[in-house]
Amino acid sequence: MHFTEFHVRLAAYGLAVNTADEVLVTWFNGSTGAPACWTMPGGGVEFDENCSDAVIREFFEETGYHVTPGPILGEHHTTFPATADRAPVRSQRFLFAVTVESGVLGTTEVGGTTEFARWVPRPELRSLTPRADIVDVAADALDRPARGDGQPNVNE
Repeated sequence: MHFTEFHVRLAAYGLAVNTADEVLVTWFNGSTGAPACWTMPGGGVEFDENCSDAVIREFFEETGYHVTPGPILGEHHTTFPATADRAPVRSQRFLFAVTVESGVLGTTEVGGTTEFARWVPRPELRSLTPRADIVDVAADALDRPARGDGQPNVNE
């Protein structure tokens, strides 16, 4: 299918791990019609916004933390069929490593899709249910061996 025949939803998410080896996740409330589930902090990239800026904005809105984005750790896409009132949709998601710089845990966006954020032990990440596919992308990134400098190995 040619790119002019479908819509694209671009999204950027962040993966934060604290010193207690906990991962920050959020609870998506299902208010857009998609099922409620655990997901990574992040969301849609605005029209004239780059992905790194979207991660910074979304992370603060959903978690209360100011972050610095690092490398892209993974990507995922999914598609949705056409409906009577829209063309098919491709949802393209990128997962960035992020470093929490400051802030206080709490959702700052009023009336948004995130109900709350929570730190969960890293080993429990894959057992969260229900969960969005981007959580598995994050778990896969965490399972890859680190490079010699301690940074995630994003080339495997």
